[in-house]
Amino acid sequence: MEMTVQLTIDCSDPQAMVTFWAEALGYVPEPPPGGHATWRAYWAAMGVPEAELPTGAGDVPESIIDPAGRGPRVWFQQVPEPKVAKNRWHFDLKVGGGRDVPLDIRTQRVKAAVERLGKAGATVLRIKDEPDMGLYAAAMQDPEGNEFDVV
Repeated sequence: MEMTVQLTIDCSDPQAMVTFWAEALGYVPEPPPGGHATWRAYWAAMGVPEAELPTGAGDVPESIIDPAGRGPRVWFQQVPEPKVAKNRWHFDLKVGGGRDVPLDIRTQRVKAAVERLGKAGATVLRIKDEPDMGLYAAAMQDPEGNEFDVV
């Protein structure tokens, strides 16, 4: 049996999350299927009752996909409640190249990614600068406060 994986992330502003995480992961907003102008139009054509769709749901993409087709689809599901606690999962954005790459080069790569993601709306929680352990990484938060690491 074939299986695909989708990561669903609850959030208050799907469009902001699509914009940020598409930039962070190198993904693209997922276009609506089959010639439909919007996801909302697609859902309506499938028979989803209007009462089940929050205002604005599906008017703009709420999911992102890997343009190379390797990574999972990520759907940002709008929910009414805010995030109140630390994530029990997080992304590790592995930009450094791994332990075979010299620490100074990995550090430069992580710093460049942190700067790029900061401009996209992320905030730095802490920098992990531990040269004795061969580590340079950053703990960050996306625009809604979800934690992730850049290593």
